Amino acid sequence: MADVVRWVFIVGGCAGGAFVLLVMVAQAYYRKRYLEKIVRIFEEKPFFVVPIGKPVPGAEDVHFATADGYTLRGCYLRGRRPRRGVVLFGPEFGSNRWAALQYTNSLLEAGYDVFAFEPRNQGDSDTDPTYRPLQWVTDRDRVDTEAAVAYLKRRKDAPADGVGVFGISKGGSVGLLVAAADPWVRCVATDGAYGTYTTMVPYMRRWVNIYIQSFTRVRAWLPDWFYGLVGLAAVRTSAARRGVKFENLERALSRYAKPLLMIHGQADTYIKPEMARTLFDQAATPAGDKALWLVDKAKHNQALTVAGADYQRRLCGFFDAHLADPLTPLPVPPPPSDRLARAGR
Repeated sequence: MADVVRWVFIVGGCAGGAFVLLVMVAQAYYRKRYLEKIVRIFEEKPFFVVPIGKPVPGAEDVHFATADGYTLRGCYLRGRRPRRGVVLFGPEFGSNRWAALQYTNSLLEAGYDVFAFEPRNQGDSDTDPTYRPLQWVTDRDRVDTEAAVAYLKRRKDAPADGVGVFGISKGGSVGLLVAAADPWVRCVATDGAYGTYTTMVPYMRRWVNIYIQSFTRVRAWLPDWFYGLVGLAAVRTSAARRGVKFENLERALSRYAKPLLMIHGQADTYIKPEMARTLFDQAATPAGDKALWLVDKAKHNQALTVAGADYQRRLCGFFDAHLADPLTPLPVPPPPSDRLARAGR
């Protein structure tokens, strides 16, 4: 019996060693032959028609400085009722600060002040000549969002108990990253947020299938972490060339335990729903304080267009539950007879 056990361990050890050797050889092969192609694909900018808003009459147009000396532009929009909280809005990649209005109009109606800003190299903010932004979150994006939070803290009307964050696509990703480290940010809502690693790995399998037509069975056996290592090598190569650090949102989410609402398009073909689910599951937020809403038939950043009033209702409900001052009464609609009278009926 002892001999059988010994031979089982020997055979198992040999098989394990052979597998490790196979993985090492495959890693070296992939990196040598395909790393540059993966870097090129990683750096491609997807084509999206992003919303560009127009200046809002009565808005407070402001500017503030980042820790590394760049001036960013923002606009402070006051709620149309007594203030119930302040929400920092992060626009999507390529958009501007005024586009916040279409997403946050219901928040303004409910009494939330909204502060929207533009990161460097976007909108009217300063251009950093050493930085070529991509759709992926970098340390420059983190510094810019930290500067926006710091600006809100310095205002004379700053809320003592903190702010909420609402971000679209990349704006949501960097908002989560900053919120995980700053206790003054109380809760975060996102639409179309994504992480680098959780997005890269599924695409890596697709890219490899395009470029490599042989070894089909071997490729199918390779685990996700194998593709992740190749992908991370491409990310490090791109970061070194661009002089930036691509931030690890997945790691930050493991420390994020605050209320979270993630909105995502069920028909998103760029950041697929399963990628959003993986990211959502990594948040340390207790189950009762986080929600993932997959909007049927909505593509990337199109949930508002598809869901309309339901989108605004859920967004307001989230901030009512997790940000609003409990001492401030909720807006009370007029009785039906009063509404009919005002409508001229």
